[in-house]
Amino acid sequence: MRVATWNVNSVRTRAERIAAFLERTDIDVLCMQETKVADAKFPYATFEAAGYEVAHVGTNQWNGVAIASRVGLEDVREEFARQPSFSKSGDPVREARAVGATCGGVNIWSLYVPNGREIGDPHYDYKLQFLYSLCGVVEASTSRLLCGDFNIAPRDEDVWDIGWFEGKTHVTEPERAAWQMLLEAGLTEVTHDDRFSFWDYKSMRFQKNQGMLIDFLLATEPMHTKLIDAWVDVEERQGKGASDHAPVIADFDTRTLELDQVR
Repeated sequence: MRVATWNVNSVRTRAERIAAFLERTDIDVLCMQETKVADAKFPYATFEAAGYEVAHVGTNQWNGVAIASRVGLEDVREEFARQPSFSKSGDPVREARAVGATCGGVNIWSLYVPNGREIGDPHYDYKLQFLYSLCGVVEASTSRLLCGDFNIAPRDEDVWDIGWFEGKTHVTEPERAAWQMLLEAGLTEVTHDDRFSFWDYKSMRFQKNQGMLIDFLLATEPMHTKLIDAWVDVEERQGKGASDHAPVIADFDTRTLELDQVR
């Protein structure tokens, strides 16, 4: 099974490009973040024409997550247990940041972790609470993948210049501690040889290779033992109309994987 995670930064803007990527790379399951569209306006037909079923959670032009699968799409969940809500004013709102499904016997989540904005901002506390609550999704004994834009660079080498990030989010001790909690809950990072997965549009960051590694697949042990290879498809960050993120792709040998009956 070939699984990819990709912050597409507007699925309607890049629908045809995403479809071409699926064909070019022979993806079985694609987890998307920042689809930036309400459910009713998602371009389902483009994916269905390519042979994929889609589960999407989106309410407006912000956030939004999806799973596109050609190996089955069952037991769709539009949030995880105790997923926090957020609002700076008024009633808190459950944002479109998580969708889960069983695809080919594997329990897969597409996740868009809050950015955090600035240290001390309410969104930063929301980000930490989101990560703490996410630990409850792990269920380490099952075949499970948590995929997405985690908005954390776990190590200093995961950013182009750690000095530039002093006093900024994504590299703070509380964020990295929350990341470590996910690993201690029973997840293993799917690693690869590529340094970055995100390059900001500003200041020619991509051309200068001034990027960040913030997009990940985290696997429980039963799934991680099936890992064959992983890489970042940097080609998809190039050219006109590219997202500011590149897809992270991993191959798993699921031929002997027993169907996961534990929900």
